[in-house]
Amino acid sequence: MSSQSYYIGVDVGTGSARATLVKADGTIAASATKDTITYRDENDHRIFEQSTNNIWDGIASCIKTVVAEAKISPDAVKGLGFDATCSLAVADEQGHPVVVTKGDTLGQNGDRNIILWADHRAEEEANLINSSGSVVLDYVGGTMSLEMEIPKTLWLKKHMKPELFSRCQFFDLPDFLTYRATNDSTRSSCSVTCKCSFLAHKSGWEDDFFHKIGLGEIIDGGEYRQLGGAGGKVLTAGLPVGKGLTKQTAEEFGLKEGTAVGSGLIDAYAGWMGTIAARYKEDGTLSDVVPSLQESSHRLAAVAGTSTCHIAQSPEGIFVSGVWGPYKNAVFPGFWMNEGGQSSTGQLIDFILTTHAAYPRLVEQAKQKGVNIHVLLAEILENQKIESGAESWTEVTKDMHMYPDLHGNRSPIADPRMRGSIVGLTLNSGLSDLAKKYNLTLEAIALQTRHIVDEMNTKGHKITSIYMSGGQAKNAVLMQLFANTCNMPVVLPFSHSEAVVLGAAMLGRFADEVSRAAGSLSEDARGKLLWDIMVEMTPSGTLIKPSASPKEKKLLEAKYKIFRESIDVQKRWRQEMDDASR
Repeated sequence: MSSQSYYIGVDVGTGSARATLVKADGTIAASATKDTITYRDENDHRIFEQSTNNIWDGIASCIKTVVAEAKISPDAVKGLGFDATCSLAVADEQGHPVVVTKGDTLGQNGDRNIILWADHRAEEEANLINSSGSVVLDYVGGTMSLEMEIPKTLWLKKHMKPELFSRCQFFDLPDFLTYRATNDSTRSSCSVTCKCSFLAHKSGWEDDFFHKIGLGEIIDGGEYRQLGGAGGKVLTAGLPVGKGLTKQTAEEFGLKEGTAVGSGLIDAYAGWMGTIAARYKEDGTLSDVVPSLQESSHRLAAVAGTSTCHIAQSPEGIFVSGVWGPYKNAVFPGFWMNEGGQSSTGQLIDFILTTHAAYPRLVEQAKQKGVNIHVLLAEILENQKIESGAESWTEVTKDMHMYPDLHGNRSPIADPRMRGSIVGLTLNSGLSDLAKKYNLTLEAIALQTRHIVDEMNTKGHKITSIYMSGGQAKNAVLMQLFANTCNMPVVLPFSHSEAVVLGAAMLGRFADEVSRAAGSLSEDARGKLLWDIMVEMTPSGTLIKPSASPKEKKLLEAKYKIFRESIDVQKRWRQEMDDASR
């Protein structure tokens, strides 16, 4: 057996759980993925639920698989880190799952105990919170999203029997995973600050806020037991949780009891950690220039999967309307984070494709040609460009415009009532129309990314590049559109599928090294250690420069102007219909 040290990153996404075994230099030794179950309600499109038991079983299976595939001793695994979606996991005081499904079983012990991030049942509760005038709202861009944990917790309080509600513990999912692994309920600064209304810069919760919104019992005499405890009990990214893996968890994972477990991150923040320290050259090789922690302030991490999150760090708190934050200590102690987001991006692309009349023909032709459907769509668009004498695909769709918020707007409008639209429809239902709508969707996603970046830079950020991770990073057309539309370089990760889980593995290494230092590191030293680990473990990235011709630049500028106008038009039309309905 090798004396090499290994670290495991665990990533729980919207539809799967993954474990990746990583060496200290960031080299991936093995990776495994298990699909997870999402429960829907056929009578209520707002409902998305999951099960921590189902997720945990998938995690355990993946960890055993990667250790077996790498043929290493469990003793060689020195640390674990978890990241997950920002979903609300509910357990009783013993850690047993509590059902969150409306109906007779709500609040009882049972399997479906996660309200997924995408669940939009808490719109009324979010509206109440947003009318409170609380200082808490200043730190979520002025408007709290119904996707956050406090609106969902308030929904549960309204619908659950009081005696059942009072016995619940409420976790952002990354924190539930470290709790289940260590039997220590200490929360991460990332989860409670970004999603649970904890004000890290004030070292605590706002009692007045919880009284105003009708959740006064959560205060619990200042103990905040159901949310993880009072102010001093939260940990910044990667700090060791408890005494590491419990004996039970170690047996479930096939690892050693006491293996260090790092305080977790929301998946988007793990994507930030796994990409933002990348060094690159234009040829994709590793640059000799080592970036500083301060350089991170100019790099936006875009974590793009089912949805997209946009993460930027800064040394001072920057307030951006409709962009969550500023969050102090979300990852690095002393630094602030802002988080923008698009609620539906990868999901939107899939929806536009699969609901089109020509989709079955697209799949069949792609199968006959032995190519991916995206390759075939690109071929169709290229043919249309040539036949029409257009200079670019943007010109092919110049008379079509899309607004992409079919599932509401997260940033920078922060309006869950926003809906999607397409202008320029014809009676064409063939493959040529499907290809145009595909490109139109990519354009709309890129235009909205620019909207978010523009708002952040206008308010004080100095973003000059975008660092991608997630499934959309493999879509070369979309990545070039990002660069052209935002007029800044895009850096792609070495592996689009492993960047987020690599960030989680970095948490495991940091926890191990801090544990071995036995409290001898100052806060500044811990920050330097974490950044050094990120630089060492992040592989080289690939640079995509803006490449739009002068004509395409003009077209994209015009489309961006129309994109912004379409927001104003939709809001005005909605108000007119609301007025007419009274």
